[in-house]
Amino acid sequence: MTDAGAEFSADRVLHFGNPTREQEVTLSGLVFADLEYLGVIAVHGEDAGTFLQSQFTNDTTTVSEQGSQLNAYCTPKGRILGLMRIFRQGDTWYLRLPADTLEAVIQRLRMFVMRADVTLEDVSENFLRIGVSGVTAVEELAAVIAGIPAEVDQVTHKGNLTVVRVPGTQPRFEIYASSLDAARALWDTLNVRGAPVGESAWRLLEIQAGLPSVFAATAELFVPQMTNLQIIKGVSFRKGCYPGQEIVARMQYLGTLKRRMYLGHIDSDEIASPGDSLFPATNNVQSVGRIVDAQPHPDGGQAALAVLQIASADANDVYLADADGPAFTLQPLPYSFEE
Repeated sequence: MTDAGAEFSADRVLHFGNPTREQEVTLSGLVFADLEYLGVIAVHGEDAGTFLQSQFTNDTTTVSEQGSQLNAYCTPKGRILGLMRIFRQGDTWYLRLPADTLEAVIQRLRMFVMRADVTLEDVSENFLRIGVSGVTAVEELAAVIAGIPAEVDQVTHKGNLTVVRVPGTQPRFEIYASSLDAARALWDTLNVRGAPVGESAWRLLEIQAGLPSVFAATAELFVPQMTNLQIIKGVSFRKGCYPGQEIVARMQYLGTLKRRMYLGHIDSDEIASPGDSLFPATNNVQSVGRIVDAQPHPDGGQAALAVLQIASADANDVYLADADGPAFTLQPLPYSFEE
């Protein structure tokens, strides 16, 4: 990646020399990205499946080697400590989540292992993580990997590569390579007709897809429904107990949801950070929302996901930082709030 002009910060790829151009091509062309900002936890042992089922918001018993699943790990108060995608290979379960939340999640999970035959490990260094997006992504990947997943959430394992199809406004994939040679061969193939992009460009695609991320700065701020997880298949209301389950279920069945996640545009080049507060123009002493993530948009300003008070969003009365800050202008999500 250094030879390709990658600019790094703390071992993460910021961009490949022209971040503005990368943002432009990201929304329309074939791009691929190093996903170093994501970490991976491996869970294995005879009781691994039962253990995970008792900890997460979704029904992990339905996850096969050919599928992946969004899940939240909540505190007893129902607040999301970690938000992850789970997939399996053999007897090992893998949890993909932002690297800056990995340690907190793995430490909390270990507290509840007790006498169960379960081992949890940070295996981020065992995989090279690559994201691929674009209208032609399926064709490009099919040239080197047989059996590319046809549907969102499907998974293919081929040799040293695991391919997970994830939601997007165009076909998108996360690829986990367990060998350097396999990753290099894939990278070189994609580099013929595709463009390498940095972390920001990939996070822009996540935002455009309406997919929330929970970083260290936003851990324990949101109940799952505030991030639309009940809409995007991240919560099961038919499974057994897990930490925070009573609060999550009560919010669902009593209709007490007052905040939800929205997609918006902020006309400012000073990019907001996860956790930044948003305020109304009037009665602006108290925040009406928090930024989930924000990244530069090729048309100027920034695209952002934010958890907002529904009343404030309905009134289009939301501003970044304070009432004199730039407006958060609502944009349509790629899915409906109707469940």
